Amino acid sequence: MDRISFTVLLTTAGDLVTTATGILPDPGPADLAGQLGTAVLHALLPAWRKPRVKARTRKNPTSKYGPNAGQHPQNAQTYTVHAEITFFENGLASRSRR
Repeated sequence: MDRISFTVLLTTAGDLVTTATGILPDPGPADLAGQLGTAVLHALLPAWRKPRVKARTRKNPTSKYGPNAGQHPQNAQTYTVHAEITFFENGLASRSRR
């Protein structure tokens, strides 16, 4: 399962749906993998993954963000917004063009 490409699977399924192929069974022997399975099997990803070049490390304790840690508000703050909306029945007066 980890060698199957999701992109190949998705594009093949989309192509099969948009072209409406494989709706009626072929008169020959049954193809157990089908067109979708055949496309995925022909485009399998490599069996091995590239090894890590560098080992995982902990976050640098001398980070520039360290002194500001913990200075955000501990509780949610409440804000009140007041808005006034004015509707003009005749619209706004046009400005003079100079």
